[in-house]
Amino acid sequence: MINILTQHNSIANHFLAELRDVHIQQDRLRFRKNLERIGEIMAYEISKTFQYKLHEVETPLGVANTQQLVEHPVLATIIRAGLPFHQGFLNVFDKSDSGFIAAYRHTKKSGEFEVHKKYVNTPNLDDKLVIMVDPMLATGRSIVLCCKELLAEYNIRELHIAAVIASEEGIQHVRAFVPEAHIWIGDVDNELTSKSYIVPGLGDAGDLAYGNKEE
Repeated sequence: MINILTQHNSIANHFLAELRDVHIQQDRLRFRKNLERIGEIMAYEISKTFQYKLHEVETPLGVANTQQLVEHPVLATIIRAGLPFHQGFLNVFDKSDSGFIAAYRHTKKSGEFEVHKKYVNTPNLDDKLVIMVDPMLATGRSIVLCCKELLAEYNIRELHIAAVIASEEGIQHVRAFVPEAHIWIGDVDNELTSKSYIVPGLGDAGDLAYGNKEE
């Protein structure tokens, strides 16, 4: 299942336009906040697919019948670029546990690259509902590597993958190697550069959020 936010007009389209804008994105605080806002909107959309139970709530004037979430998902992200997007999800699912994965791309002289994982810190994910969030889904190799490792180690009951911008190639890679995942995307672009940047995309989300890293 693939869900794309921008297929329907909403305020998410406005926030995404600001993320892409080469002038507005120079304001790092605003860039991080817009990632967070899209995370909140996407968390709300994903929450519609979850299970709820009837719950009575005492008000100052009586008792109200309400629907409450049966289970809060575990929210996992790939640091550092994923942190503001993850915060948006955490603002909505405020009782959720979190997991953090450090992965990086090593570029060879030929221009090809390998994805390496350095660090994983998650709660027990057996029989859990998990949302893996990462702002950019370019080739899809990083998120597939992380998801496949978690799926190999834990019996995850339901997996969702969320990204702000994805390439067509990245989506197809995820569908091929993590077919059980539900995919949620802000917008989809068609092109990847030779260095695997999405075009038109928005640039390097991690650098725009936190500053240029040493190569």
